Amino acid sequence: MSTIMRTLRNLRQIGIKEYAHQMQYIGDTKAGTYIATDRYGNKYYENLEQELPLRTRWVDYKQQEYDPAQIEPGWHAWMSYLVDKPPTEDAVLKTGQRSWELPEHRPNLTASRAAFKTYSTYGSLLGACD
Repeated sequence: MSTIMRTLRNLRQIGIKEYAHQMQYIGDTKAGTYIATDRYGNKYYENLEQELPLRTRWVDYKQQEYDPAQIEPGWHAWMSYLVDKPPTEDAVLKTGQRSWELPEHRPNLTASRAAFKTYSTYGSLLGACD
């Protein structure tokens, strides 16, 4: 939760429209430098001066029904402070797609109808015992 002074400072910097957008989707107000947009339309920001430690990087998801699994692996490493430079500047993360990587990022389907379900052989074993 933000302090009142921080909230008012961010409101003055980002404006009413962006303030309402942030309060609706992330529940906090943040003002910072735009870093880049990934290929899915997610926007990444950073503010090293005025934010609390480990809260200096954030993402504005393109989709309103967001899932953290919608972040690409390189951006996830940057958001988690595993690397200092974003994927647009880091030489290792800029190498492009490797041969073993999937061509498209697959979201996490847990708790959805498309989730993986194991095949059970328990019922067929009971019938074999008769």
